[in-house]
Amino acid sequence: MSSTVGADAGFVRIASRYSVPETVTRLEALLKEHGIVIFARIDFCADAARAGLTMQPEQLLLFGNPKAGTPLLQSEPTVGLDLPLKALVWQDADGGVTLAYNDPQYVLQRHGLPQTLRANIAGVIGLLQRAAGA
Repeated sequence: MSSTVGADAGFVRIASRYSVPETVTRLEALLKEHGIVIFARIDFCADAARAGLTMQPEQLLLFGNPKAGTPLLQSEPTVGLDLPLKALVWQDADGGVTLAYNDPQYVLQRHGLPQTLRANIAGVIGLLQRAAGA
């Protein structure tokens, strides 16, 4: 199940049936299968541990497709603030895992992009949902 959180929040949350690492690994594999470039995988929990701190598991995956992203950047350079695309996956205190991503409509509105470019950033939504088992 997915839900947009708050009218102005600009992101969508999906409950995942998998752990944080498994959700991110599933998403990474699905994206690669579809020719989408993985730019980085950031493990906030591991970074916290290196600093002597503890936190619940949380990872960020940065990904994209230059063929899809370049027209957005050509239309409005500020969209680079939201590209590459990102998926954030975390575990809450109760053990639930959530995957979140920027709402494509929010990104279009934020940068004043035409609706004709929506597919360039919304095409991965199905993969995000599959990675979470939704």
